[in-house]
Amino acid sequence: VQLQASGGGLVQAGRSLRLSCAASGRTFSIYTLGWFRQPAGKEREFVAAIQPNGANTYYADSVKDRFTISRDNRRNTAYLQMNSLKPEDTALYYCAAEPRWLSATVQSMGSIRSYGNWGQGTQVTVSS
Repeated sequence: VQLQASGGGLVQAGRSLRLSCAASGRTFSIYTLGWFRQPAGKEREFVAAIQPNGANTYYADSVKDRFTISRDNRRNTAYLQMNSLKPEDTALYYCAAEPRWLSATVQSMGSIRSYGNWGQGTQVTVSS
């Protein structure tokens, strides 16, 4: 599967953005999808993930209650709604996909090593 992330931009703190991850292929519905981010000069970190049928989601503590991950399997697209943005949310955001069911744990959905397909990043910059 090929992934294309979009929707990044420059916003003021407290505002919202919605990122999209469009996937190619006909088997989108079998993939666990994840969002990760990489601040400049830092390691890539987990943000959120969603199971193939959308039944379960998993979030990093830093974004819980502010970000919402969702997917539309008919449109082969996943979304990350980001509300109440903070300057520390500034990063390059990546979407990732893995063609299997991952459990909602830090070792599974929350691990970079769980995902074999990555898109290019989309930059999110939050000004104070």
